[in-house]
Amino acid sequence: MASDAQDKINELQVAEQALQSYLQQKQTFQAQKLEIGSALKELEDTDSAYKIVGNIMVKSSKDDLKKDLESKKELVEIGRASCRERV
Repeated sequence: MASDAQDKINELQVAEQALQSYLQQKQTFQAQKLEIGSALKELEDTDSAYKIVGNIMVKSSKDDLKKDLESKKELVEIGRASCRERV
């Protein structure tokens, strides 16, 4: 009987850890999505745009940056969907 109880406790602990991991990943994806959305909004309101590459900032076309941000946004959505499927 004690072994069964310990097994159940272990199962619950594993489930709790999986849930905590899911919530952390979900929060990370949400933060990334907000950051990308904010960047896209700011990009619409400016004439010149820069991209950070490594430790430097280089001038880039708005269209190229918009494509990059949209691509990153899609990857974040895929990550969120994948994360939801695992739980």
